[in-house]
Amino acid sequence: MGRRAHKPDQGLRRQVEAMAAYGIPEPDIARVMHIDPKTLRKHYRDELDLGESKANAQVAGFLFNAAKNGNVTAQIFWLKTRARWRETPMELRHSGSIARKDLSEVTDEELLSIIYSVGNEVGLAIKTIEPEPNAPAPGPNGAGVLRLVPSR
Repeated sequence: MGRRAHKPDQGLRRQVEAMAAYGIPEPDIARVMHIDPKTLRKHYRDELDLGESKANAQVAGFLFNAAKNGNVTAQIFWLKTRARWRETPMELRHSGSIARKDLSEVTDEELLSIIYSVGNEVGLAIKTIEPEPNAPAPGPNGAGVLRLVPSR
């Protein structure tokens, strides 16, 4: 790469430190500075190492001041990250049985009871049970349509 001779000065050092603080990768900083990455690391090691730390310290100061001044989000973030506070996990326990039931083994009466029960729980009521027009011949338990409507 056709690189020019390079002599670091305070302005260039501040520029490298700022780019490092912003998280710009070293190869990109070297391109901006028109120097080889090895030369960048040789002449600007402190700026590369300290740029991120100084930026983090400054942002941490702003966060700390925001938390002290009543910013609840900043307070929560600070306590979770710095004071290692954690939210209490919620434990859920199931006390009923979990099973599948083959509805082909349920009688029509049992099935209607289940439908009424579940319908009531979710706010539905059975309006009518009637054969569906143009339906194929009824099956072994009879064919029909349940009309479920919202309870009033």
